[in-house]
Amino acid sequence: MGLFTKDIKTFDDLFVHQLQDVYYAEQQILSALPKMIEKATAPELKQAFEHHLRETEEHVRRVEQVFEMHGAEKKSAKCPAINGIISEANEVAGEIEDKDVLDAALIASAQAVEHYEMTRYGTLIAWARQLGRADCASVLEKTLKDEKAADSKLNTLAEGGLNRKAA
Repeated sequence: MGLFTKDIKTFDDLFVHQLQDVYYAEQQILSALPKMIEKATAPELKQAFEHHLRETEEHVRRVEQVFEMHGAEKKSAKCPAINGIISEANEVAGEIEDKDVLDAALIASAQAVEHYEMTRYGTLIAWARQLGRADCASVLEKTLKDEKAADSKLNTLAEGGLNRKAA
């Protein structure tokens, strides 16, 4: 096991660590979305990113609420996975000159982020329930619903014409 596990001794510790991980991820996404908005050229893609930026601000507040409800310290744990996804997105987007292809790449990168978040929130919800914290699970379910809706919106944009324009 890795270094991060040295402080994880109980299932509750594991839940809190995962919450810290997703807290860090949401903060990194808050930082990355304005850059994606700036790079996007399709108005509907810019609008989708702007909407998700506002949602992500709410996601951060919800994670903070779960920390408080659970009686855990509000802090983040560095998440190499989200750092890698965002780093790859920046690298790919920085190399593309064709604006239509860039939009398709931005959608793919954003969906990678959404899928990561959906796995993390799904796990947190299951663990919260196992810990008898239906209240925490309920808060986290709102964010999972948002993440699924964002992924669906991105999919609709891609399949609804942006990928065709890029091709």
